[in-house]
Amino acid sequence: MTAVLTRPDRERVHQPRSRPPRHRLSALDNKVSPYLFVAPFFVLFGAVGLFPLLYTAYVSLFDWELGADETTFVGLDNYRTLFTDSQFWNALFNTFSIFLLSSVPQVIVAVVLAALLSANLRARTAWRMGVLLPYVASLVALTIIFGNLFGPQFGLVNSVLTTLGIPPVDWQANTFGSHVAIASMVNWRWTGYNALIVLAAMLAIPREVHEAATVDGAGALRRFFSITLPMLKPTLIFVIVTSTIGGLQIFTEPKLYDPAGGSGGGAEHQYQTVVLYMYQSAFQQLDLGYASSIAWTLFLIVIAVAGLNFWLTRRAVR
Repeated sequence: MTAVLTRPDRERVHQPRSRPPRHRLSALDNKVSPYLFVAPFFVLFGAVGLFPLLYTAYVSLFDWELGADETTFVGLDNYRTLFTDSQFWNALFNTFSIFLLSSVPQVIVAVVLAALLSANLRARTAWRMGVLLPYVASLVALTIIFGNLFGPQFGLVNSVLTTLGIPPVDWQANTFGSHVAIASMVNWRWTGYNALIVLAAMLAIPREVHEAATVDGAGALRRFFSITLPMLKPTLIFVIVTSTIGGLQIFTEPKLYDPAGGSGGGAEHQYQTVVLYMYQSAFQQLDLGYASSIAWTLFLIVIAVAGLNFWLTRRAVR
């Protein structure tokens, strides 16, 4: 016998059942919980990152001196003054010089170190821990050691140069010499850290890829340049971009390298970086508006150079 449903009965059968409150709370929890978990980061970023960034842009439009009762709106005058400031251009030149002397060798040596640490070495764990020790060491102690190594009179580096028949260099008064000394500190501290990041990416490359290339007759160098480097491209982009950001914002090494501990970067500003000049303008000359314009100019320069390095790395490593 076939049951025949009337129209009200059919509507009652197809009418969706209302979910109990427990199920509705569970569905709401699945939608809202991920946002609650990531909310602390965005709250902290907004409080200590985004708000200071935007407020610095606001301050850069004023003649704002620390402790002044009133501030005067000057628009872009701070930026116009900055672009005609010879000390700023000198600091920018010093920053790029130290950046090139540190970041370029740092990345190259880090890749070479990672390749060596990925080989079958005895006590590999000890070697990997050893390359990280400079990063763990105190930066103040490191600066004192390198200040003595590059001492103008009794430094070890000048002693070696004198032994080789090369005249000693005044590593603090000489512009290029001071840049080399500061870049040596940066390389010593960060090369091992970057090497371990690259090493982790190397160890993640499937072994089968290298085995297939070995069967096809590819040597070690051919496998490195044709397989390892292209597969390291995302990691190399990360290392290069972070090195660019850190290198253009260098502050502690040149400040501690000055025997007087000032922010002038030497008697003739021979190794004063942009961040040192910003610090001098803000906390010694008490000109917060001008220092904010320096900060925003450096921020835009860092974005531009990091973007250029990102583009070049993507095109170079294929």
